[in-house]
Amino acid sequence: MTDPRGVVLGYDGSDFSMQALDWAIDECELRGLPLTLSHAWRWPYGEAPEEAKLHLRKAAEHVLGHGAECARSSSTVTRVTTDLYEGSPGERLVELSAGADLVVIGCRGLGALARSVVGSVTAYVAAHATAPVIVVRGPGPLPQPVNPGPVVLGLGPATPDEALEFAFGEAAVRQLRLVAVYAVRLPTMSWGMPIPPLPDTDAFVQAGREQVEERLAPWRGRHPEVLTEARAVIGAAGEVLGEASAGATLVVVGADRTRHRHGRLGTVVRAMAEHASCPVAVVPA
Repeated sequence: MTDPRGVVLGYDGSDFSMQALDWAIDECELRGLPLTLSHAWRWPYGEAPEEAKLHLRKAAEHVLGHGAECARSSSTVTRVTTDLYEGSPGERLVELSAGADLVVIGCRGLGALARSVVGSVTAYVAAHATAPVIVVRGPGPLPQPVNPGPVVLGLGPATPDEALEFAFGEAAVRQLRLVAVYAVRLPTMSWGMPIPPLPDTDAFVQAGREQVEERLAPWRGRHPEVLTEARAVIGAAGEVLGEASAGATLVVVGADRTRHRHGRLGTVVRAMAEHASCPVAVVPA
C-alpha cells in the first residue's frame, strides 16, 4: 500500500461490509480522498500445511479483489488500493488508522446480537483507532432519502474539539444541518434527606442550551455555510442521543481517551454503537 492516506474500510464481503463500502465511497467522493480496502484473514485450525493455508489466502484475495472491483465500477473514486493482512482485523485497522483520515467499518446493528458484535472488532477499532471511525449499522445498501436528516453531534463537557471539527466538516460536505444535542441531568434526591425544592427544569435546560451555544460559537464562525441548531434535553446522554438518531444521517460522538485509558468505550459511545438508528462516528481526542 503506497498511499495510506484517505478512507480505510474494513471489508470482509458480508452484507454489512457492503453497506460500509457504500458509505466509504461517499466519503471518498465528497472529500476527494483515496480508498483503501483492508481484509484480514488467519488460519483458525492450529498447525496445518502451507498448501492448506494458501487456499484460505486465495479465498481472502478473491473477497478483497471483489470489493475493490465493486468500488471501482460503481464510483468515481480513482485511487482504490487493497490491503491483505494475516492476523487480527481489529489490530490491522487500528494500525492503518495512524495514516488515515477516516476508518469505516460495518456492524450488524439493531437486534439482540448487537451487543456481542459491537463488543468485538467494532468496539476494538472504535476504542483504539487514532482516526475518526464511522460504524455503519445494518445490512444492505444505504437508503438515499429525498430529504436526508441532519448530522447530530453529542455535546458534553468532555467532548473534544476534534468531534466538533468532524461534525461540522461532515455537515458541510453533505450540505446538511447540524444539530448539537446536550443531555441535561437534573439533581438527584437521596433517601432519608429532607426533600429539597423541586428543580427549575426550565432553568437547567436554558443553562444547558447556553453552554451549547457558547461551545458552537467559534465553529459557526469557521463554517458559516452550516446551519446549526442547539438543543438541551433532559435525560441520560445515551437515551437522548438515541432518540435524536432517529431520522438523522449521522451521529457524531467524541471518544475521551483521557478518561478511558485502557481502550474501553465510554458509556455514551458504546450506547450509540449498539443502539443508534443511523451510522455513528466516534472521534478520538
